[in-house]
Amino acid sequence: MSLFQSLKHRPFALLWSGQMLSSLGDSIYRIALAWWILDKTGSATAMGTVFIFSSAPMLLFLLVGGVTVDRYSRPKVMLLSDVLRGALVCSVTALAFTGLLEVWHLYAASLTFGAVAAFFRPAYTAIIPQITPPEHLPSANGLTSLSMQVAEIGGPALGGLIVGAGGIPLAFGLNAATFFVSALCILPLVRLAAAKAKPTAERKSATEDLREGIRVVRRSSWLTITMLISSLASITMSAPFAIALPVLVKKQLAGGIFSFGLLLSIIAAGSIAGTIAGTSVLERVRGLRERGVLAYGLWIAGGALILVFGLPVNIYAIAAAAFLVGAVFAVPYLIFVTTLQELIPGELLGRVSSIATLGSFALIPVGSGLVGWATDQIGASNIFILAGILTAGVAALALLHPSIRHLDGEQFVRMKSEMEGGGMKA
Repeated sequence: MSLFQSLKHRPFALLWSGQMLSSLGDSIYRIALAWWILDKTGSATAMGTVFIFSSAPMLLFLLVGGVTVDRYSRPKVMLLSDVLRGALVCSVTALAFTGLLEVWHLYAASLTFGAVAAFFRPAYTAIIPQITPPEHLPSANGLTSLSMQVAEIGGPALGGLIVGAGGIPLAFGLNAATFFVSALCILPLVRLAAAKAKPTAERKSATEDLREGIRVVRRSSWLTITMLISSLASITMSAPFAIALPVLVKKQLAGGIFSFGLLLSIIAAGSIAGTIAGTSVLERVRGLRERGVLAYGLWIAGGALILVFGLPVNIYAIAAAAFLVGAVFAVPYLIFVTTLQELIPGELLGRVSSIATLGSFALIPVGSGLVGWATDQIGASNIFILAGILTAGVAALALLHPSIRHLDGEQFVRMKSEMEGGGMKA
C-alpha cells in the first residue's frame, strides 16, 4: 500500500513511531485538560485563555525555531524539545496528583510548553525530506497525518476511560511518559546526523537567514495566500472545534466526556479515510494538476459540513458530518505540506516552514479568545453556523487568485526550476 512506503526507511520509521505515541499522549492530555477546566470553572472563556497561553508563545518563537533548525542539528533540537516538554507535563501531573493544581498553573505551563514546541514543529517538517526519498514524501506526510488522526480516534475515547477509571492526574502522567519515549526514538537520528555531518561554510547571521526565508515566502503567492486562509481558519474552524464543541456536547446535547471524545474520534476516523485516499492520489500522480482547485474545493465543502453542527439535527446527523469534515480537510493538508517540501530547498525549509506555520497560526490567540467569549454569549450552535459560512467563504475567495487556480504540475516544475536557479519567483 502506497501509504506505508516511507516506513521502509528506518530513520523515518523511528521518528514516526515516536511521534505516533506522543500524538496519542497529547490527545489524551487535551481531553483531560478540557474536562478539568470545565469542571473547575464551567467557562468556555477560561478554556480559550489556556489555548491563548499555549499558542501565543509558540507563535512568538516560531521564527527563532525555524532559523535554529536550519543552523543546528535538527534531531538534537527535537530531542531537547521532547525532554523539556516531558519534564513540564510531569510538573503539571505532580500538582494534579497532590490536588494543588490551579488554573494559573496551566496558564504558566502552557506558556512554556508553547515556546518549546515552536522549535520542534519546523524541525520535524524540515527533517522529513532529509530522511525520506522524494518519491515517498506523500507517504511520509500521509503517515504523519495518520498518526495524529489515529491518536484523535483512540486518544479521546481512551482519555475518557482513563479519566473515569484513574482520574485526570493519570491521564496527564501518561502524556508526560510519551515525550520521553519519543526522545528515545530520536536518539538514533542524532547519532546518524553526527556521522553524516559535513564541514559547513561560514554562516550568515541569524537575521540574514530569516530575511532569506521571508523573501522566499513573499515571492510564493500560493504559499502566502494559503497562510492567510489557514490563519482565518484558526478562527472559523479550529477554535470552534476546540472550544465550542465540548460546550455543545455538554450543554446542548446533554452528553458527557465520552460523547465528546466519541465525536472527536469520528472526525479523526474521517481524516484517516481522507489521508489514505489523498496519499494514494499524490503517490501515483506526480505533479498533480490543479492541486489548488482540488484543495480549496474540498475546503469549501468542509465549511458546509461544519454548519451542520449548528443545525437542529439529531446526534446521528452530527456524527455523519463529523466524519465527512475529517475526510475533506485531510486532503488539503497533504497537498500543501507536500508541495512545500518538494518546492523549497532543504537548507531553507526550516525557516520557510516556520514562517508558513506562523502565518497559518497567527490568529489562534485571537480565535481562542473570540470564540470562547462568543460561545458564552450566543451559544455553541450559532458559533458553528457562523463558522461554516465563513470557512467556505474565505476558501471561495482564495480560488479567485490565479496562483491557486493554476497550482498544477507544470507550474510546479517551473517554480522549482526558478528557485534552484536562484530566481525564487514562486
